Amino acid sequence: MSTIRLRISALLDRLQPSETAILIATAIAVGAGTGLGTVLFIKLIALVQQVFFESGVSSLSFLGRGLFILAPLIGGLLAGPVISFFAKEAKGHGVPEVMQAIALRGGRIRPRVVVAKVIASALCIGSGGSAGREGPIVQVGAALGSTIGQWLHLSEARLRNLIACGAAAGIAATFNAPIAGVVFAMEIILGELHLGDLGNVIIAAVSASTVARIFLGDHPAFVIPNYGVKTPWEVLLYALLGMLAALTAVGFIRLLYWFEDRFDHWRFPDALKPAVGGLLLGGLAFVYPMVLRQTQGLPLHANLPEVFGTGFGTIESALMGTLPFGLLLALVFLKPLATSFTLGSGNSGGVFAPALFIGAALGGAFGRIVEIIAPGATAGPGAFAVVGMAAVFAGAARAPFTAILIVFEMTGDYRMIVPLMAGVIVSLILAERLHRESIYTLKLAKRGVRLRQGRDLDVMETVRVDEVMMRQPVTVPANLSINRLADKFLRTGQHGFSALNDDGSLFGVVSLEDYRRAINGEPGAADHLLVRDIASRDVVSVYPDETVGVALRRMAPRGLSRLPVVARDDARCLKGVVRRNDIVNAYDMGSMRREEARQRAEQSRVVNDARAQFIDTTLASGSRAAGRTVAKLNLPRPAVLVSIRRGRDLLIPHGDTKLRTGDVVTLLCERECISEVQIAFAEKKKSNFAKDSE
Repeated sequence: MSTIRLRISALLDRLQPSETAILIATAIAVGAGTGLGTVLFIKLIALVQQVFFESGVSSLSFLGRGLFILAPLIGGLLAGPVISFFAKEAKGHGVPEVMQAIALRGGRIRPRVVVAKVIASALCIGSGGSAGREGPIVQVGAALGSTIGQWLHLSEARLRNLIACGAAAGIAATFNAPIAGVVFAMEIILGELHLGDLGNVIIAAVSASTVARIFLGDHPAFVIPNYGVKTPWEVLLYALLGMLAALTAVGFIRLLYWFEDRFDHWRFPDALKPAVGGLLLGGLAFVYPMVLRQTQGLPLHANLPEVFGTGFGTIESALMGTLPFGLLLALVFLKPLATSFTLGSGNSGGVFAPALFIGAALGGAFGRIVEIIAPGATAGPGAFAVVGMAAVFAGAARAPFTAILIVFEMTGDYRMIVPLMAGVIVSLILAERLHRESIYTLKLAKRGVRLRQGRDLDVMETVRVDEVMMRQPVTVPANLSINRLADKFLRTGQHGFSALNDDGSLFGVVSLEDYRRAINGEPGAADHLLVRDIASRDVVSVYPDETVGVALRRMAPRGLSRLPVVARDDARCLKGVVRRNDIVNAYDMGSMRREEARQRAEQSRVVNDARAQFIDTTLASGSRAAGRTVAKLNLPRPAVLVSIRRGRDLLIPHGDTKLRTGDVVTLLCERECISEVQIAFAEKKKSNFAKDSE
């Protein structure tokens, strides 16, 4: 490989092509490579499914529907080790890892991710795992773009562009939707529309779509009737569907990550967790046909439960309006559960297709109800399934343009644009109010990485108010005369105080401007005024667990220089005051943490292949390590104390460094000695140990 790279470098030096030509060539290479990868991936899934359900039926016919339990279990047993020991980035639905690579790693993705993701996802989906194929292809395309960029020693900006090219190519090839692929890359992967990136992303998407059409055929993902809108008032029904879609999307997000948290905190070999998820899925699939339906006369491999796989066939049936109400309603609940079993346990696959599946089922069920109430008044259940598909995805991914365009391209029905826009926008607005993070960004937020426009959030979002606030601020009694208030202003030099009642509860806030207005009123009137007469009761406050960024946004509209910090459960309980001067300290602290996060991401990437991993723990008051020096911790030999975060300071530990309650300790240790490290830092009764998600 190095010889080839040297020859290409020599050729480029001799020809000296323009930067534009290089970028176009690399975009075409990424697009074509991703298109071929998509074709191979789809063929590999079909091959794995044939092995499990066609060959499996003939050789294990005595199992009957018991094969539904065995297949996902074996798939998890095969995929788990690939993910755990070869490339941990292949775990889950892939897109968050691409977003994190752009935000924290300069667009660098390991080439081995391509191999691991394809193999693990094919084993998962082919054996019945409830996941989509678009997430893996997006990650594969992004990894391909990153690898080519690193190979050519391109800048981080160019790496980001090639990753976006790979992501767009993946969506374009998988769904035969090049326009939606471009918008997906801009809206989700990069988080912003930059004209300098747009041209190459379009080229990559077109290249991938062209290659995929050569091998897979040139036709929409779903062939359905043209529905349209019969009457203008139908838009109100689609808006109502958007509200239901938002609730469904938020429920899907919470269910998926609830299972992921349970599996992550379960002390069980990571390589075997996907098998447990497969067993749960298999149990659901085994019971499912008995309860709902089973098509008689078909062989077992042609009668797989709808909760298995990507579910494209079921989606098309819902869009055609041929599925019964009971089945559609059941799938609204069972598909999120099946996907949570699959991906929450650490298996590999995407959430794009499951979100579309859930939306189609929801829309179809809603359309059936509308058809019963007002028969013939609408275009039918299929039309509502189309809108539901886009609305649930928009509520889950917070990508309205992608949702509208991908459904439009997959169905080819332009007359549904207005209902699509109504359902998607309502779903988006409501989902954002119900749940701050999307199904993609929540995974990163749990790791302490919060993204805005595809980049790590401002450093102020990484520091909490209670870390920088003044805990014992100067206050004044609400019954204090304003003449004595003037002396308080002069002595302290402050421009405002929190005013307290006799019982210590917060009455309001009095500022220097309030005092000036009082003394500039009627002559002599100020002599009888108290602080409670001039203080503002409409207090703008902040909670201790909110970020400094939130405090700044509340200060800005009124030009406030300080905010009272109040308890979340009692708005009159004063905990402290955060001032503009405290923001400077918060900025320094946030900058340090962001740099630390970048270093930790790089460190974790380096050690992911080894038997070692980083772990964090916060020393509670009852911890055995509190009060001891590092030399006396009795740590096992395969464990190294890396750093100690103490308040605003980051300490490099030495043998005589004494640990204190509240210290956040970071260690690097082999997996086999984690339990020994737990004992060293455990409380007398309960461990306050947190394993690093990286």
